[in-house]
Amino acid sequence: MTQPRNPLHGITLEQMLTELVDSLGWEAMGRAVPIRCFTHDPSLASSLKFLRRTDWARQKVEEMYLRHKTYGQ
Repeated sequence: MTQPRNPLHGITLEQMLTELVDSLGWEAMGRAVPIRCFTHDPSLASSLKFLRRTDWARQKVEEMYLRHKTYGQ
């Protein structure tokens, strides 16, 4: 099933996180979305594990990713 109106269609959580970390860094991400996996000894693995289990946090990261893609912030 295609999702032409979904801007996140085809983008994995890992791709989002990798791009955000490369562009913004963990510190800026932790300020934008203050979750422990971003602010205390951050890693891709721990962040993926937490975000896959925590819907509200994943939604915040998706919103941050969309803002970053739209506005470059």
